[in-house]
Amino acid sequence: MQRILSYLRKAVEDYNMIQDGDRIAIGVSGGKDSLTLLTALKALQRFYPKKFELEAITLTMGFDNFDLSGVQKLCDELGINYTIKPTNIAEVIFDIRKETNPCSLCAKMRRGALHDVALELGCKKVALGHHHDDVIETFFLSLFFEGRINCFSPVTYLDRKDIYLIRPMIYVPEKDIRGFSRRKALPVVASPCPANGNTKRQYIKELLADLNRENKGLKTRLFGAIQRSEIEGWKLD
Repeated sequence: MQRILSYLRKAVEDYNMIQDGDRIAIGVSGGKDSLTLLTALKALQRFYPKKFELEAITLTMGFDNFDLSGVQKLCDELGINYTIKPTNIAEVIFDIRKETNPCSLCAKMRRGALHDVALELGCKKVALGHHHDDVIETFFLSLFFEGRINCFSPVTYLDRKDIYLIRPMIYVPEKDIRGFSRRKALPVVASPCPANGNTKRQYIKELLADLNRENKGLKTRLFGAIQRSEIEGWKLD
């Protein structure tokens, strides 16, 4: 936790993610990343000089066999209010629209629903569990499949909803999250989505893992290149 907290606090301070009095909604998918973020932000809250409040939100997609009782127990232990919002996103994606490439539309629908619930709970910020590897993978997804140099920002302001998205784990390597999740026995809920593990992101993840083995430190250099680029929101003062 100390290692993850050091990364998280540095990102929060580098990009001015948290201010006094913030109410922050954490998007909890049930995966290792969001559960680690949930635990780490609660730990940060205990000593961080700027005072903030936390809410946890999970959207159910409409799949069967999605047991969130372990996540509820974790939130109860941490003292974080937990809201579960049912949706029919899976039905829209797979049954009604029969999407062959469902991830993009699914992500868009989940984002919209998450932001609405956050605002209902009085939260003007939403924390997402994107980590160091996600940053690099997203950059390559844009490059390979969209033909543009782009990546999500550490902090994003959505003016239509007057809400900020923050990504406090952008400095945390995925391997550290895996290790933390195993040691703490976090109640990870397996994704029931039929597209899970068979996506363009998984292809890029495996490609980058191979390249990093052949070129030690490649991911670190790529991340630094993103920070030094002209991609909106990444340049450090």
